[in-house]
Amino acid sequence: MRWPFRASKKMKGWMVVELNERSANFVHARAGPNISPTITHFGSRSLEETNVESFAKDAGLAQYECATLLRAGEYQLLLVEAPNVPPVELKSAIRWSIKDMLDYHVDDATIDVLDIPPDAARGGRNHSMYAVAAKNALIEGRIKQFEAARIPLRVIDIPETAQRNIGALYEEPQRGLALLYPGEEASLLTVTYGQELFLARRIDVGLSELQSSGEEALNRLVLELQRTLDLFDRQFPQVPVTKLLLAPLPEEHGLEEALRQNVGIEVEQIDMGDHLTFEGSEPPDLATQWRLFHLFGASLRVESKVL
Repeated sequence: MRWPFRASKKMKGWMVVELNERSANFVHARAGPNISPTITHFGSRSLEETNVESFAKDAGLAQYECATLLRAGEYQLLLVEAPNVPPVELKSAIRWSIKDMLDYHVDDATIDVLDIPPDAARGGRNHSMYAVAAKNALIEGRIKQFEAARIPLRVIDIPETAQRNIGALYEEPQRGLALLYPGEEASLLTVTYGQELFLARRIDVGLSELQSSGEEALNRLVLELQRTLDLFDRQFPQVPVTKLLLAPLPEEHGLEEALRQNVGIEVEQIDMGDHLTFEGSEPPDLATQWRLFHLFGASLRVESKVL
């Protein structure tokens, strides 16, 4: 078959590709300063019917700037104090500061840094950063997987920054925004402010546990979320969090209502069609939005930082 998004020249924007044992998921978007974010293509291709190389060729992925996402458990996101060093020495200093936080030798790690903007009112004191660390062997293996499929991989991203990109779409001026994504096995909570990531925390309650344990799991998720937001309020008083967004969900678990009753801020479940244009199609249903949520977010990247 001839894929409808095959192109004869290099396309603008990011094509995010996720490869697993059974399928290839993909999202392409055009986004950037003064550009209304537009999703041009999204979907999945069964790899039980074809192989990765055929998928990449049929989809014309050589014409795109491609990115992929690491999965939970493939990397660590570590909160560290920002070292007082020149920018050119930053990664070396961060590498030294996290060496005892890893369960493998730091020389075997690929490291990137996400800055948390300091509070100007405090003169930049207590300035923190996130360090992203993944094993070199894992990164090299992912690169080789894409090279073998002739997919031009340019960026390896993480779900936290992808979720930040979605949160940034919903921000209000001078207000912090919390966003909760309940995954299958765990939930990811982020707080963004000024389109920057200030908080990222995984909570070990996901949709499967909400389904099997019901109210007990629901209460534990809500409690952990409350504690995290309370702690954030004390640590970052300059970032008033006034709204909690709940990511699209494939089915109802009573989570939205529980959050409304127990979290002291506005709660809203989002439909990505409210802030994204889907070129040539209607917005996908909520189940598809949930399944491809972080791919949508990664496709909206505008910065050049890489892992």
